[in-house]
Amino acid sequence: MFNNELIKKFKDTPTPFYFYDLDQLEQTILRLKSLVFHNNYQIHYALKANVNEPILQMIRKHGFGADCVSGNEILQAIRLGFDPQKIVFAGVGKSDEEICLALDHNIGVFNCESLQEVRIINEIALERDKVANIAIRINPNVEAKTHHYITTGMQTNKFGFSQEELDELISSIFDFKAIEITGLHFHIGSQITDIDVFRNLCLRVNEIQDWFNSKGFIFDHINLGGGLGIDYQNPDKNPIPDFEKLIQTIEQNLKVRSGQEVHLEPGRSIVGQCGNLITKVLYIKNGGPKKFAVVDAGFTELIRPALYQAYHKIQNITSDQEPMIYDIVGPLCESTDSFGSGVELCETNRGDLIAIRSAGAYGEVMSSYYNLRKKVKSYYSSDFTEQGFSDYLGTQLEDVSMEINMHL
Repeated sequence: MFNNELIKKFKDTPTPFYFYDLDQLEQTILRLKSLVFHNNYQIHYALKANVNEPILQMIRKHGFGADCVSGNEILQAIRLGFDPQKIVFAGVGKSDEEICLALDHNIGVFNCESLQEVRIINEIALERDKVANIAIRINPNVEAKTHHYITTGMQTNKFGFSQEELDELISSIFDFKAIEITGLHFHIGSQITDIDVFRNLCLRVNEIQDWFNSKGFIFDHINLGGGLGIDYQNPDKNPIPDFEKLIQTIEQNLKVRSGQEVHLEPGRSIVGQCGNLITKVLYIKNGGPKKFAVVDAGFTELIRPALYQAYHKIQNITSDQEPMIYDIVGPLCESTDSFGSGVELCETNRGDLIAIRSAGAYGEVMSSYYNLRKKVKSYYSSDFTEQGFSDYLGTQLEDVSMEINMHL
């Protein structure tokens, strides 16, 4: 991924920064698109993974919709030209203001998570003389086999309708004059790498849909959420997730009714491998039996290792010396400010550039200004062409105080 010409340009770029390979992103999009193009599928990219404009523009260009979990995400999608009818609005805690915004922009569907939410959307829609399409999010109690922080489909999680609420919804559905139930929504977790999990989900969805059909409910679509993981250990060997196996599993196990659409919400699996955090080594520090490489990025730039104990492949892209073992740590006054322990790198020295791979999803979008750290810049493969790099150099003189004030 990092050729000598690109690394040379990186050396002249203030660190830390995010680097996105747009060619990798487009290859990933095209692979998924080729599998669903002739089928009755809709893809809604989950904006929570990455909201950078060039990335969203490319995803929209290929005809995908948007999965949003806030009013501001809806506004970003609308501003960048996403079809409002291809926008779904998910989330367990939609505010009244966000519901109004979504109704005013005539989005495609609300993924609803409780009976009270349905009631509130109905009341607001009546006031605005609108009809809201909703999909009922159901907690299927399917184990996602992923980190417990990002599991969402068990009965102990906060998401989705309970069985008791479903019974009450069915008994009172005709009281909601401004609601149209158009689908069922499921989302059991993120970073799922065991495809059998999706098979189990499909079988459970079949049971739930049969139950609804017995009550007289026929749905326009079934939304199976997101969840497909990426290979953090081997980003060069497996740069594109196994979309083929996912689609094949769905087609073999999900009982799709005539004319019914299948909706998917991939976020991480589309953008995860195209992004990298580039950081510079500030110091090499001995700590008894350990050797620390202190870099200028911290969990303010990439919080996943601190929050989820997540693994990211780490490479020294400016050294070809013999390998040594390091702990890669950031500058923040927190022991959790660490990107990896016992990492094998080519012998590393002050000034070397470190690439933290597979950071395109839930990296930059979760950054913070803790310690009054200024937000890092994002660059794209197109920025580092000869013309693009010249343009980039002209943007570096800026008033740092203005950027800090923007965050406060």
